[in-house]
Amino acid sequence: MNRVTQRRRITKFRIGAQTGRREDVLAGEEPLEIRLGGSAFTVTMRTPGDDFDLVAGFLVSEGVVWEPGQLPSLRYCAGVDENGQQTFNVVEAQLRPGTVLPETAMERHVYTSSSCGICGTASIDAVRKSSRFDLRTDTSSVDLGVLASLPDRLRESQKLFDRTGGVHAAGLFTAEGELLCLREDVGRHNAVDKVVGWALREGLLPLRGTVLQVSGRASFELVQKAQLAGIPVLAAVSAPSSLAADLADDAGLTLVGFSRGTSLNCYSHPDRIAA
Repeated sequence: MNRVTQRRRITKFRIGAQTGRREDVLAGEEPLEIRLGGSAFTVTMRTPGDDFDLVAGFLVSEGVVWEPGQLPSLRYCAGVDENGQQTFNVVEAQLRPGTVLPETAMERHVYTSSSCGICGTASIDAVRKSSRFDLRTDTSSVDLGVLASLPDRLRESQKLFDRTGGVHAAGLFTAEGELLCLREDVGRHNAVDKVVGWALREGLLPLRGTVLQVSGRASFELVQKAQLAGIPVLAAVSAPSSLAADLADDAGLTLVGFSRGTSLNCYSHPDRIAA
């Protein structure tokens, strides 16, 4: 069975037209348990696919790892459904000896939804992570025209969205507008984690001189994920939150919202945008 999407019979209603039955395609959503050194770390809801990238990016977002040597192996653990089939819903991450977990990390055993990437964090203090990368030293710039074009470039590559209409996307671009990596997921934070995890496993962190374009709004958690990956510019097609703007300003990150092709709003560090 294709776990990324699922076909389902639905009833289609139209005002002034005949009701009919047809088949629709839904984006897959399943739990993924992340284990560290044999112990449960968290469970998150995600669209199956690129799971190792997701786990790697999640660990970057938690401040656990920031270079590939700290994560020597990732593997699926045994896990079966009611029919005895492997679920591929449990991933074991082996950390390099000496890698230190956050003090509250092992308390994060509760469910993390696909809409919230920080649910389950054990304390408010643990929400804010310290980055190993100083974005203020990244003096790269991006042309306004290139930046404004990224939502359309992202949309053109959203194959899963074309089939389901039900997933978020995150795309990592160069300052010249070249797409380096795109990931889609029912959770916007998962899509970003998959991009960051890909970059970690490719040995590309910190991601200096890049732009992270996302399909939805810019929340605090997405700004923090960009900061922890060393991404200097985060652009969204919708609005940022006040806390996201505050964090971006403090971190030295250029935060863009309402990027709609011909205009955009910059909420922090506009000096990186060459108008």
